[in-house]
Amino acid sequence: MSCGADEGARSVPAEAASPFRDAAEESRLVFHHFLGAVGDYYLPEITGAGVALLDYDGDGDLDVFFVQGDLFDPATPVERLTFPPPSTHGPGHRLFRNDVIPGGTLKFTDVTEHAGITRRTYGMGVAVGDYDNDGDPDLYVTSFGSNVMYRNGGDGTFSDITREAGVDDPRWSSSAAFLDYDRDGRLDLFVANYVDFTVATNKQCYTPSGSRDYCNPLAYRGLPASLFRNEGNGRFRDVSRAAAITRPGPGLGVVIGDWNTDGWMDVYVANDQSANYLWINRGDGTFEDRGLMAGAAFNADGQAEGSMGVDSGDFDRDGDEDLFTVNVTGQKCALYINEGNGSFSDVTDRLALQIPSRPFTGFGTRWFDFDHDGWMDLFVANGAVFTIENQRGSPFPFQQRSQLYRNDGGRTFKEVRSAVLAREAVGRGAAFGDIDNDGDVDVVVSNANGPARLLLNEAAGGRSWLQVRLQGVRSNRDGTGARVAVVAKDGAMQWRTARTDGSYMSASDPRLHFGLGQAGAIRGIGVVWPRTGPEFYEVMRVNTLAVLREGQGTAWPAGPPH
Repeated sequence: MSCGADEGARSVPAEAASPFRDAAEESRLVFHHFLGAVGDYYLPEITGAGVALLDYDGDGDLDVFFVQGDLFDPATPVERLTFPPPSTHGPGHRLFRNDVIPGGTLKFTDVTEHAGITRRTYGMGVAVGDYDNDGDPDLYVTSFGSNVMYRNGGDGTFSDITREAGVDDPRWSSSAAFLDYDRDGRLDLFVANYVDFTVATNKQCYTPSGSRDYCNPLAYRGLPASLFRNEGNGRFRDVSRAAAITRPGPGLGVVIGDWNTDGWMDVYVANDQSANYLWINRGDGTFEDRGLMAGAAFNADGQAEGSMGVDSGDFDRDGDEDLFTVNVTGQKCALYINEGNGSFSDVTDRLALQIPSRPFTGFGTRWFDFDHDGWMDLFVANGAVFTIENQRGSPFPFQQRSQLYRNDGGRTFKEVRSAVLAREAVGRGAAFGDIDNDGDVDVVVSNANGPARLLLNEAAGGRSWLQVRLQGVRSNRDGTGARVAVVAKDGAMQWRTARTDGSYMSASDPRLHFGLGQAGAIRGIGVVWPRTGPEFYEVMRVNTLAVLREGQGTAWPAGPPH
C-alpha cells in the first residue's frame, strides 16, 4: 500500500515560514474519522477514507463532503471498540456548507441531515460529477459493501437514487471517477474495486516480531473494476464486460486522462502491490490495458509497487500529461514521464524524488502550483498501513507527516518543510481547491482515525494566477475531459485537463487553476472540448475566474497545437 523505507520516519526540522495554515478548527470544519475497530485487524479499517470538494448549493464557494467509517456489526457494544467515537463524531458521511464571508473569513456548517445524506455505509471514497447535466454536482460514495449515488436536487438536498440508477457494486469499492468515455455528452462512471476480503474470511497476519498486524493485500484476491455507461434517462448500464474491463486487480487510485492525445478519455488505475493498469480507450466502446507496453505498469526496476494515490498532469510543460503514484514504505514514489505518444519512462530518480519519498506511505496526492510560479508542485498525505515499530505502544502507531515538493522548472523537485506539514497523522484522502476564493489552491486532508485538516495556502501572494470554469453545451455540463491551455503573451502554454478525480478516493475543485508568476496579462485561453473540439477565448485579465461556455469561443489562432 504507498511511497516509502523506514516506517519510523518522524518529524523533521521545519522552515520558519509555512506555506499552509491549518484552519480546520477555527473555521468549524470539525470531522473525525471513525474506524469502528474492535481489535480484529479488519483490512478496511486501514484503507479509508476520502473527501470531496464541491459547490453543492451553487453559491460560488466550495463545500466539503467527508466519507465516514462505521461499525462492521451494528450491534457492537461501545466497550468492545478499540477507539470509541470522539465527542465530535457525527454518524455517517458528513456534508459541511461553506459560508465564506467576503474577504476570506471561513465558517462551515454541518448540513448533513438537512441535505438528506442519510445512508450509512462503511465508506471508502467519493466521486463528484454532474451526471444529469442539470448544473448541480452529484455524489457517488464507494464503500466496503454497497455504494451510494446521491442526486443533487438543486435545492440544497440530495436523494438516494442508487437502485433506480443501477450503479451499485456490492463488492469492496475504492476510488471512482466520472468520465465521458464514449463522447456522447453524458458522464459515465468508472469504479475501482479492491480485494475480496470479508469479515467472515478475515485472516490473521503478523509482523516479523510476531505481533498481530494488518494483512498485506496479496493475502486476498484482487477484483475487477466496473464501468457504468450513462444511458441519459437517469439510468446507467454496467458495460464492464462489453468494454473489456475484466482484468482483476487490487485497485485503489484512479485518474482519467488522454495520454495518447487521440481525443478519447483513458483510465489509469493504481493497484496495490500489483501491476498498474493503463486502460486505453479504443474509441469503439472498448478499452485495452497497455500499462506494460507503455511502461506505466512497473517501476524502472521492473517491480510492481504498493500504489495507492495517483495523479496526472503536465509537470514539465511539454504539452502532454505525466503520471505520478505514491507507494508503500520501503518503495519510492514513481513519476512516469510521458514521452509524447502515450509511452512512459520512470524518471523518479532523475527528479530527486526517490530519497525523500522512500520512508513514507503515500495516499492523497496531486500536482498543483501552490506558489504560482507557473510550475506544478506535488503534495502527498502520508500514513502507514503496517505498525511503525518506534510507535508501538501508542494508540494508533501509523503516524507520518505530509510532504510538499516544489517543482524547480521541470528539472527536479525539492521538499518544502514546515511546522504544519511536520504534524503527524495517518493521512488518507486529500482534496484540492480554492476553499476561501482568494485565488490559490488549498488542501483538505482526511486522516484515518483522526481529525481532518484544512490547509489554507499562504504561499502564493504577489504572483498572478487564473482560474477557469467550463460550461459544456454539447459536451458534458462541466467539460470533464476537456484540455485547457492558458496561452502567455510569448505563446508559451500551460495545459490542464478538466477533472475532479485523482488523489486517493477523493474529488477536487472542478475549476482549473493556473499560476502565472509575474505575468501581468495573457494572450487567451484555448479549450479542446470533448465533443466539439478546439476553441479560443480572448481572455486578457489575470487574477480572476474565467467562465468559458462551449460554442462562444473563436477559431484557435494558427490552429490548435497537436
